[in-house]
Amino acid sequence: MADLSRLQGRNFLVIGRAGMDLYADPPGTRIEEATRFTTALGGSSANIAVALTRQDCRAALLTCVSDDAVGRFCLTQLDAYGIDRTHVRAVTGEPRNSLAVVETRAQDCQSVIYRNNAADFAMTVADVEPVDYAAFSALITTGTVLAAEPSRSAAFRAFELARAAGLPLIFDVDYRPYSWPSPAVAAEVYSRAGAMCDIIVGNDVEFGFMAGHADLGLEKARSLIAEGAKIVVYKMGEKGAVTITAEGEFATGIYPTQALKPTGAGDSFLGSFIAGLAGGLPVRDSVLRGSAAAAMVVARVGCAPAMPTHAELDAFLAHHSGPSA
Repeated sequence: MADLSRLQGRNFLVIGRAGMDLYADPPGTRIEEATRFTTALGGSSANIAVALTRQDCRAALLTCVSDDAVGRFCLTQLDAYGIDRTHVRAVTGEPRNSLAVVETRAQDCQSVIYRNNAADFAMTVADVEPVDYAAFSALITTGTVLAAEPSRSAAFRAFELARAAGLPLIFDVDYRPYSWPSPAVAAEVYSRAGAMCDIIVGNDVEFGFMAGHADLGLEKARSLIAEGAKIVVYKMGEKGAVTITAEGEFATGIYPTQALKPTGAGDSFLGSFIAGLAGGLPVRDSVLRGSAAAAMVVARVGCAPAMPTHAELDAFLAHHSGPSA
């Protein structure tokens, strides 16, 4: 496994989708009653890249977008957030960009995801092989990129090339059942990816899924450390998280907030957590920064535009009481 001190280079390659989010407006409006929508950059990997750049890191995205107006919207947004899109390829033909129609509602929040023939699944081995992996501090991916071919094989090839270059591999499980041909395939592929990675982040449902039983998720997370991973974060929603390393494990709570919506928390957590490690902070402090960032994002409209800056996150931590027990 790689040396995590390399993270301190603060330059990250993120693999996976960028998309367009449409938010029913004003906040609180249900989709079926909406007469207008606001737009934002979306997609879990793009959101993570935004979270990193907002925390004074650099990020490049490796993916495909559709060669149409929606794909160009994503490219324009990546530029606006300062994300390097050198390795983003536009694909012609039938593939279309990921599109999410979402509500800003804390309760009964509806999110309608359009992922039919998704453009990001068109990423190939030819897209990942020319990348200069040695120029980066780590490779980050989410589980979505592994859900279909040729993207799955391309991502695993990128894993191999990144490992050969000495990069830490960071994996956000991010299980979306609608993207997978079957649960059995997803569990096998996720376990394969987890065994290759240095840092794995997921929630209790996702680890339980990987283990094959809901009650075995924490044991699955612990087993990844035994197999060589450096850090595993087992998230439990409002119950906080258990972080596991070779030195032991610790529990942390969440920062209370007045949530507007449930979306964006995981992407914000991962970006700010990794940025904390990149800044040389201890693992516990980095987890708490991720938790605070997640609390901030669910209290704001949107996902990418809701990601806090480094200064905003510092101010939040300075003025809010510690996380729940």
